Amino acid sequence: MPEYNNIVFISAFTIFATAAAIQLFYYLFFYLSVYVYKPDEKKPGKEPVSIIICARNEAENLKNFLPSVLEQDYPDYEVIVVNDCSEDNSYEILGEFLEKYPHLRISTVNKDPKFTHFKRFAQFIGIKAAKNEILLFTDADCQVESDKWIMKMTSHVDETKTFVLGYGGYKSGKGLLNKYIRYDCMTIAMQYLGMAIRGIPYMGVGRNLVYRKSVFFENRGFGSHNHLMSGDDDLFVNSNASRKTTTVEFSEGSHTRSVPVKTLKAWSTQKKRHLTTAPYYKLRDKILLAIEPLTRILFYSTFTVLCITNYLLPFTLAIFGLRLITQITVFLLVGKKLKEPGILLYSLIFDIFSPVINGILFISNSGNKRMNNAWK
Repeated sequence: MPEYNNIVFISAFTIFATAAAIQLFYYLFFYLSVYVYKPDEKKPGKEPVSIIICARNEAENLKNFLPSVLEQDYPDYEVIVVNDCSEDNSYEILGEFLEKYPHLRISTVNKDPKFTHFKRFAQFIGIKAAKNEILLFTDADCQVESDKWIMKMTSHVDETKTFVLGYGGYKSGKGLLNKYIRYDCMTIAMQYLGMAIRGIPYMGVGRNLVYRKSVFFENRGFGSHNHLMSGDDDLFVNSNASRKTTTVEFSEGSHTRSVPVKTLKAWSTQKKRHLTTAPYYKLRDKILLAIEPLTRILFYSTFTVLCITNYLLPFTLAIFGLRLITQITVFLLVGKKLKEPGILLYSLIFDIFSPVINGILFISNSGNKRMNNAWK
């Protein structure tokens, strides 16, 4: 029995050390690159831009946040709001803005009980209506951080770079749920921005994303993903972006901030919808994205076993400490760059439980038909 126990403990320590090494690789190779990244100097963008915003029953958000998009310091741009089957007073609010902002355009999709559709249909309507080649996407519940947003997000677009991935964070508020939503958003951004910097673009967020109109139609639009309720942004990037065609922009003033949901149920529904796109990523991306949370679970579980059994405890604590210091340092540096204050300490706890939470939500999506009518 002692010999058997030694084999178990040695195996646990080996798994623990291997998981820690993989975790350190992700932090130092992918996540830290978000902090150390220095983009090539570009002249301010001057090419005409079409901003596309899809809205369904977003009257209050349009009233509060659309002016930040309409009052940009940029020489030539249009803002296309696709008012998709809204039943509130969105049309009246947009009508008031039309009188004040001549570069605002409205495309209306009327409700038809015989035709139900997802958000990507409204997105397609907006893209078709766009007069310009460069398309910049955000959401109705997003506020842009500066009047230089368009200039910053489009300054890297040229003949080669046809995708620009930006950062879309959430507004800070009270409560644990708000902090978890912001933590989750930031860690996802560390992944997709860091991987794009390292030449592996796998997704972007529709809250802050640029690509060329010609690229959209040359690649048959949303193509084989048209039947999905989500993924109009990340799956299009996953299918068509590459190392040569993709860059990132997350300097100060280029971010957008969305209004986070207020209840756990609403967040759970939103998160489940986002997770439906993961099975459609490229195999390479699915493997890279699965390894990190899997090794995190193995890291914490074997650490617990080794501490309880007191096996090689000094080495165990040293490895745990190294990973912890790296985690805190990277999270602190990237958090400052992405302007996400107040969640560092909470992230130490969230880091333990988030892989389990995401796993439960992902599994619960199986066979769930009720979400198929969700628009956003």
